[in-house]
Amino acid sequence: MAYDWALPQLRRVLPLDDGELLQILAHAADLPDAKAAEYLQSILGKSPESIEFILLFAGRRAELSDPQARNLGDISSSTACKDTIHGVTDARHAQLLDNRSPSRSGSRMLATSHYTNAVIEAGKWRARDEQEMQQRLQDLRYQYRIYNSDIEPEHEADYWCSCPIHQYQQRKWSRRGVQELWSKAVMYPGERHYNDLQNGFGFFSNPYTFRVVSPYGYGQQGFWAMQRPVPFYHARAIRETISLNAQLNAEAQSKVDSQEPKHSIWEEDAISDAMADMGFIDKPPVNVEKKTSIEKAAAQAPEKKRHGRFPSSKSFNLGLKNLKRAVSIKSSEQKAIENAMGLREAIIAEEYGRWPDEQWRLIVRAYQEKVGMATKIADLRAHRPLQYLHLLRAGYFEPIPAAWANQASNPLKFNIEAASGWRGITPTWRGFEDIAEERLYWVLNHRDGSAGVRMKPDFISEMNMAQARMANAVEPPPLYYSATDTCRLQHTSESYSKQVMPAPFRPHDSPEMPTDDTMILLDVSGSMVFDPVRPVYDQYLITNYVRSSQPKNGDVAKAIIRRFADAMANHDHQYDGYDLVTFANESHHIGKISNKNFDAMWCNNVCFGGGTRVMTGWQKVKELHFQKHSQSATHHPIYGWQAGPSTPILRLLLLLDGEATDMDEFELDLLGLSWAHITIFLIGVDGCPHHHRHANELQRISDFNHHVSFVDAQGNCPERFVTHELLKRHLGYDMSMKEFERMEDLPPYSEQ
Repeated sequence: MAYDWALPQLRRVLPLDDGELLQILAHAADLPDAKAAEYLQSILGKSPESIEFILLFAGRRAELSDPQARNLGDISSSTACKDTIHGVTDARHAQLLDNRSPSRSGSRMLATSHYTNAVIEAGKWRARDEQEMQQRLQDLRYQYRIYNSDIEPEHEADYWCSCPIHQYQQRKWSRRGVQELWSKAVMYPGERHYNDLQNGFGFFSNPYTFRVVSPYGYGQQGFWAMQRPVPFYHARAIRETISLNAQLNAEAQSKVDSQEPKHSIWEEDAISDAMADMGFIDKPPVNVEKKTSIEKAAAQAPEKKRHGRFPSSKSFNLGLKNLKRAVSIKSSEQKAIENAMGLREAIIAEEYGRWPDEQWRLIVRAYQEKVGMATKIADLRAHRPLQYLHLLRAGYFEPIPAAWANQASNPLKFNIEAASGWRGITPTWRGFEDIAEERLYWVLNHRDGSAGVRMKPDFISEMNMAQARMANAVEPPPLYYSATDTCRLQHTSESYSKQVMPAPFRPHDSPEMPTDDTMILLDVSGSMVFDPVRPVYDQYLITNYVRSSQPKNGDVAKAIIRRFADAMANHDHQYDGYDLVTFANESHHIGKISNKNFDAMWCNNVCFGGGTRVMTGWQKVKELHFQKHSQSATHHPIYGWQAGPSTPILRLLLLLDGEATDMDEFELDLLGLSWAHITIFLIGVDGCPHHHRHANELQRISDFNHHVSFVDAQGNCPERFVTHELLKRHLGYDMSMKEFERMEDLPPYSEQ
């Protein structure tokens, strides 16, 4: 084969199957020398073995004349690869996110441009079977009646048999290569990979193995039987995990902070002075006029325009050459300077790879400002470049790619499992459920104006807050009682359930304008038509579910949508109705729903079943909105539609009956938008802690993001009260009871 000479050495650097390694080599062979070096380095890292392989690949790729080999195009010398490894120039740094840098001609290449790094490539490999593994585990829990998401079924026998539990564990073992690849891509210097597999080396370095008790306890009897979790040991495991997470997070953050460069990597004089103090270069004359990096960039810009690339930085190459001439055993100061130089060049290369032209950088800069992170990002880049580079590689500083919305698995959906070794992105990743939740709370904790760090509450704190919220429920206001409420028509209860009253309405966004676009997004997952049930807890272990006497969530949602649409029609006189989009595993545009066609549209087009992926519905809503207003907006091939100054506001009513699998991803996407106002209605089971945990989280998001409003109801709810509160938030003003009663009348077009 064409790659026989490369496979043995690549196996030593990257522990993957030969088929996967051949795909990497084939893709690298399709690229020019410099791009191939960037691609391989992003996957393999900067270890001596990795660089040795990249240089070998560059020197021998001309031998790939086998008919099975890819067409390589123009093959240059290995010097291009060496230049790529050693970095780029200060001029690129100066022009980052600058409107004066590359012309808009580069925008024509956006749709076909390909950029990758170690995190992106590892994410692609992991995404191949991540959804399958999550589904397998969910099915396994259901089969063995394990209801807590933090517990995996365990078998009494340690040796392998053909039971579903051991088949799942065997499948986990087969992913160890992907897990190690992911770990290498996201780990910080000095960290070690580990896993939870007893026949794997990572098991012995797993900090959770001997410091957190098993939720199954010790010494359960039974041969060839599945173990059952014990409430006492499960509660103890949760407490020990929370404590260990906090300790490891603090240690990791402290260690990473200590590894940040002592000198500014962006001030060339600081590095030069440090090198001069160590005798690597001569100190510059004191009175020599110094130029800033921006001035140097301006001077080098014409040169770049002529040759299509930036010239090498003489001071950097001189410093690197002198460093290589230094003694072979480097002091810690020497290594620190060399690492700082490499860090600077890695950041610049990553920034220009991710954001290649003016249009791209305008979108990124607008996103950072709208989310409120611009100041924090600039501070990270200047003072904590090591952490900045890791977050940059993970896409923290740019919008979410539009294509991710309809993908069953993308990096934001990856689970974080500290005890199993599946890592997150930030140094304090332990304790989050997935990458999206970690990124969401990182953004919330680092927005401009945030006072102190607001950490995500741990599980026990969430449960305590849920119980406290349930205790605050009171009888709903009698003036909203109605004989036509769903719970009354179905006779599920003689009285209404106690409700948690929403906070008094305070407008933040401007009130609704005639040009605003109203749409409805409805969850049609299977749980909407299940008999409502609530969990039974023994401490923190769910042991069973019991039926709740209330209507099905889908019936309540139907009644609320009917009341809402009728009131809105009386308000804005749009008698042709409002666009209704449904979502489960996929999304569907049902059409405009109104009083005239409501029953027919609902019966013929609204079908329940499947999972709860809100991003599929949200993407469909955005497409509909911007198709109507395409003249005032632009479309980016990666980030999707971008609203313009005159794009009308989208006002969306979203109805949910629980937490969507990608809810954090949805909330994260909303933070970067100023053209949408979302009002969320959460339908819950009476007396269910899960409902109140989700309600507390949505309330926190609403407090941070004023473009998101939130109302919830549980059990047998007064639908008129819910509709009134939803209309206040949807329209953006404190609607009086008298006005609400006028809006409740049937619209004039109704066939009654």
